[in-house]
Amino acid sequence: MAKNGNDAEIDEGLYSRQLYVLGHDAMKRMQNSNVLISGMRGLGVEIAKNVILGGVRSVTVHDQGVAEWADLSSQFYLREEDLGKNRAEVSQSRLAELNSYVPVTAYTGALTEDYLIKFQVVVLTNLSLDEQQHVGEFCHSKGIKLIVADTRGLFGQLFCDFGEEMIVYDTNGEQPLSAMISMITKDSQGVVTCLDEARHGFESGDSVTFTEVQGMTELNGCQPMEIKVLGPYTFSICDTTGFTDYVRGGIVSQVKMPKKIGFKSISSSVADPEFVMTDFGKFERPGQLHVGFQAIHAFQKKHNRSPAPWNQADGDELLALAKEVNSAQTGSAKVEQLDEALIKKLSYVAAGDLAPINAYIGGLAAQEVMKACTGKFMPVMQWLYYDALECLAEEDGVILTEEECRNCRYDGQIAVFGTKLQDILGKQRYFLVGAGAIGCELLKNFAMIGLACGEGEVIVTDMDTIERSNLNRQFLFRPSDVTKMKSDTAAAAVKQMNPSIRITGHQNRVGPDTERIYDDDFFESLDGVANALDNVDARMYMDRRCVYYRKPLLESGTLGTKGNVQVVIPFLTESYSSSQDPPEKSIPICTLKNFPNAIEHTLQWARDEFEGLFKQPPENAMQYLTDPKFMERTLKLPGAQPVEVLEAVYKSIVTDCPRSWADCVTWARNHWQCQYSNNIRQLLHNFPPDQLTSSGAPFWSGPKRCPHPLDFSTSNDLHVDYIMAGANLLAQTYGLQGSRDRAGVIKILQEVKVPPFTPRSGVKIHVSDQELQNSNSSVEKCNTDLLVIDDSRLEELKTQLPSPESSQFKLNPIDFEKDDDTNFHMDFIVAASNLRAENYDIPPADRHKSKLIAGKIIPAIATTTAAVVGLVCLELFKIIQGHKKLESYKNGFMNLALPFFAFSEPIAAPKHKYYEIDWTLWDRFEVTGLQPNGEEMTLRQFLDYFKNDHKLEITMLSQGVSMLYSFFMPAAKLKERLDLPMTEIVTKVSKKKLGKHVKALVFELCCNDLSDEDVEVPYVRYTIR
Repeated sequence: MAKNGNDAEIDEGLYSRQLYVLGHDAMKRMQNSNVLISGMRGLGVEIAKNVILGGVRSVTVHDQGVAEWADLSSQFYLREEDLGKNRAEVSQSRLAELNSYVPVTAYTGALTEDYLIKFQVVVLTNLSLDEQQHVGEFCHSKGIKLIVADTRGLFGQLFCDFGEEMIVYDTNGEQPLSAMISMITKDSQGVVTCLDEARHGFESGDSVTFTEVQGMTELNGCQPMEIKVLGPYTFSICDTTGFTDYVRGGIVSQVKMPKKIGFKSISSSVADPEFVMTDFGKFERPGQLHVGFQAIHAFQKKHNRSPAPWNQADGDELLALAKEVNSAQTGSAKVEQLDEALIKKLSYVAAGDLAPINAYIGGLAAQEVMKACTGKFMPVMQWLYYDALECLAEEDGVILTEEECRNCRYDGQIAVFGTKLQDILGKQRYFLVGAGAIGCELLKNFAMIGLACGEGEVIVTDMDTIERSNLNRQFLFRPSDVTKMKSDTAAAAVKQMNPSIRITGHQNRVGPDTERIYDDDFFESLDGVANALDNVDARMYMDRRCVYYRKPLLESGTLGTKGNVQVVIPFLTESYSSSQDPPEKSIPICTLKNFPNAIEHTLQWARDEFEGLFKQPPENAMQYLTDPKFMERTLKLPGAQPVEVLEAVYKSIVTDCPRSWADCVTWARNHWQCQYSNNIRQLLHNFPPDQLTSSGAPFWSGPKRCPHPLDFSTSNDLHVDYIMAGANLLAQTYGLQGSRDRAGVIKILQEVKVPPFTPRSGVKIHVSDQELQNSNSSVEKCNTDLLVIDDSRLEELKTQLPSPESSQFKLNPIDFEKDDDTNFHMDFIVAASNLRAENYDIPPADRHKSKLIAGKIIPAIATTTAAVVGLVCLELFKIIQGHKKLESYKNGFMNLALPFFAFSEPIAAPKHKYYEIDWTLWDRFEVTGLQPNGEEMTLRQFLDYFKNDHKLEITMLSQGVSMLYSFFMPAAKLKERLDLPMTEIVTKVSKKKLGKHVKALVFELCCNDLSDEDVEVPYVRYTIR
């Protein structure tokens, strides 16, 4: 077995996405922690799954109980044939498969002090309050970190005690900020002003240090100092009166300072609790539930069972017990007025065991285990309570009759919702888009709650195959599944969890290309859609489909420890596309080309370099050789583009075409010279290091870092790395054999003659993007070989290019793939970026950080995914029951690092109006194209219909990107169209045939009302079959 511990290297291939959340130091600390998880019901197994995926040193699962029917509603590693067996022993083998680095053992004995002392972290999930306090006091005295987690039906509880003195190394997990400085004053509290390119983002109390300050050099490399923020671009530091005068430059960087925190033991904390709010709309709840949960323990102690589901007598007794508990309190735990209805509801559902609640509390609890092991992120101080009572019937005072448990796998859920909902769940048809991290968690919950376990069906589609880096959080997959299809593998895995689930796997990407599969019949047969996507475009597309077919959509996403849930309900809420995130900031072209000042700039430059060397040229060359229309298309391009494209094709198949491995090495060596020496020398020729701007300030200052050329050396590893990667990638594009023999490459390099270079005058280099846009020519003249735009060069190229027929070439464009460490892709990016960083004295980035930025990787961790999906499935319960009130639904946001939680009711669909008619994005005009006489409506009839029936004069009519009619159309064109059937106009204008699967078309309208005012109206659904 692979092993964790001090001497173990971190497996970056497996833990890649989680490492971007926790970092290497925290992962190493986690690999030294032995964790005990007591109680292997639904909540315990969820915590164990997440902790094992996370990669601690070892996990021991403990339980003295046997599997019962009620466990199966959420314990996804118990099966019906396991009833009567010890829960820990059955779960152990299935949990152990999750991560070969984490040994998992089962323990069925008593939790004695001698046994507990072996662990660094202890998690209790299924113990009485007396046992919690007994274990808790022992752990507190011995410095063992304790977590208590408990769920009762729709209620959850979490408690943490990480000892009297714990160090948190990073309270929020955000990247440290840095800013460029424009001024520092000499004062008793020196004021630092940052360049006004962007706000500094610091907060008062942050600690910072300085580098590259000219003049006031005393600040460079100083001990971290605390700052006080004065404004978005300014803050004050220490007394600077005795320092040298500030001249210019400097970078200020935030330093993460360790923070000491202390916890009370569980016994002291029960009496004097501190709460983390999970829902600011339920401000009084934590105090009430703190008493309620103690009352549940008192009830269990007395009767040796939970209060029976929806039992009035037990409800009354629990309320009486809660009053006793409350009156016995002396400290802050006492609540002024008990919420009697709340305590009764707690009693009615306390026997329940719901998979989504366990997923949510289990995700949070597992993140607390990681915090306990690592000191990364702020722990829960110290109690957290949660409830999802909105899942119950919306009408007040609905009391379910007591259901006898049916000895079926859904007993834990029937106890909360009754048998009627169970039957409805079984009949649902749901479309799950994506089978990655969120998809796997959703499928687990679907199987547990019984979705589509009757006559219904879950259709899951994902076009991806399983990669090794997925295994760290996509927990339905095993190492032997790598390279298999995600959707099929996930479907097979959940069938093991609940054999009754009816599930079908597809391998299709959702989008316009698959609308003949996911057509009207398909969508109309669905009850709802759940997105488990990783990009905004696909989310927007599915959102549009759900709005059109009026289906509820469950939307969610995660980014590291942050997660969000959005529910879209037809005719009630806005849709996903109604509100959008601000666009990502792009890096200005001139910054990339000539003036980088951060590693992000050099990495983006290296990515562009990769595309521009190994993807675009072979693609263009192959198009030239195989596509007869390529030449015609290229010559129609604007400005100097035809010359540029053909010049590149000419290079690819004539001048730069390598015949051997040695040619590839020579090419890479010359390209190195061009990029890291010649181009930099040309830049310094245009703008010498001491150049002044028109206002007399140094040109190279502020965000412009003055570069220096590099000298090539075969004894410099980074230089040889670049040649190795570049030469191998070039060889791949030409189908030549590459080589990993460094010594052989160095030998070839010693023979290469690099042509001398002298900077030239008259080369224009743009200083800003504005200047670039203003310069009338689109030719980039920063290239060392000056392109002169003239038609003669174009004609020359046309004659010199070999005819496509005569070439026996095959070039292979390379698609960038970040996760394969043997393909030279990341090798090239890291070397290219770090060499350029060296040109500009920017601190380099290691491979791990480079991969994150260049590969645009989304950091991810199993805990957040589990918690987010738990919330999604609580919304699913509401949708399936047909909840009608906006306030019943909850959009959620969380950041487990802080920890922070926020719930809000979804935003109502915005209302629009024409005449006296209100409408929202869910409304439309329904027009049947086929008339009673069997003929289709013409454009004239369509326009008349709106004029007569809706009093609207159509001024413009479009379908997709095709304009079908407008009031300013030429008369002849209009005359020709007016008497044509609508579908004929659509095919004529769009030049595309309508597929047989198309039952209806969508038309967008611009209209005027009777008073000739422009009015906004819904779209038209025009039915043709």
